[in-house]
Amino acid sequence: MPLSYSAAAAAAPSPLAARSRGLLRRPPRSARVVVRCKKIDQLRAVNGIPPYSPVSNRSLLSPVTLPIIRDANIKNDTRLRIFSGTANPSLSQEIASYLGLELGKINIKRFADGEIYVQLQESVRGCDVFLVQPTCPPANENLMELLIMIDACRRASAKNITAVIPYFGYARADRKSQGRESIAAKLVANMITEAGANRVLVCDLHSSQAMGYFDIPVDHVYGQPVILDYLASKTICSDDLVVVSPDVGGVARARAFAKKLSDAPLAIVDKRRHGHNVMNLIGDVRGKVAVMMDDMIDTAGTIAKGAELLHQEGAREVYACCTHAVFSPPAIERLSSGLFQEVIITNTIPLKEDKSFPQLTILSVANLLGETIWRVHDDCSVSTK
Repeated sequence: MPLSYSAAAAAAPSPLAARSRGLLRRPPRSARVVVRCKKIDQLRAVNGIPPYSPVSNRSLLSPVTLPIIRDANIKNDTRLRIFSGTANPSLSQEIASYLGLELGKINIKRFADGEIYVQLQESVRGCDVFLVQPTCPPANENLMELLIMIDACRRASAKNITAVIPYFGYARADRKSQGRESIAAKLVANMITEAGANRVLVCDLHSSQAMGYFDIPVDHVYGQPVILDYLASKTICSDDLVVVSPDVGGVARARAFAKKLSDAPLAIVDKRRHGHNVMNLIGDVRGKVAVMMDDMIDTAGTIAKGAELLHQEGAREVYACCTHAVFSPPAIERLSSGLFQEVIITNTIPLKEDKSFPQLTILSVANLLGETIWRVHDDCSVSTK
């Protein structure tokens, strides 16, 4: 009686038993097919150069922008997408142009009751997405728009979402200086994280400790190199320069700026409130060109009074430099009153035409942010140290 298939299979010896009995033998060497692995080159950095190119210690006002390591074929990289909110579309377009990309298509509108609607009009599945949106005035509107943009990208299966915030609003509320105060900077950081952002890129935070409020990686870049590059084009003798901090809280920022400015001397405006505001100057500015450095100018009250004090102490010229030009009223009147030889700002916050005045100079941080975005996308070091 012939065996069934299952019985025959059960009766057949296992491969291991058959090999032990000599029933299964390895094929002769001549019959073997040898497959050799292909030799690969050694790992190389981008463009065959190390991902970090050191910046030489050059003399006063030499350009200190980040060395460019961007791949020339970036246009073919469809994994990098840049979208712009409505807060500063011109800066977003400059960043995209620097990278050789087109801004992603996005539909942002507001309903009659003020609610914000966001829809991505192209696929971002598996992409590295960068959302450019400063939380400048109106801060609440722009912040809510950023949160909804992040949520839209997360629900569209983006691989990584980076919130590029050239100006981070609510950064001044970073501690409790009095009882029963809120720390709004921490609250906003939590909202951005919970919305679905994987990383944050900010420019010139009001205080560096605000980076610790985020539970996700934060890349903090400074607008100082852009201002230094501009000052390099001006014929100012290094021996005539003095960097001035408009208040005691900005001493660390002014000291870092003075160090890059060929280690220029430092002066500090000390403002004390005892019934009447009393301002004292620590340092010597007589006959010198004073460069006042701050992270932002809001109503310009502090920096304008500091400029008056500098002129009283014999300063020859006074320059005002800042990264974020909030310019709340009456900032324009104070800055254009003749106290300043020049007011140098960057375009992290868009400035309307009615806020322009003859002494104003606007510098672009698009190259700085664009190079940082490419380094983050390419997993390269952002720091030049």
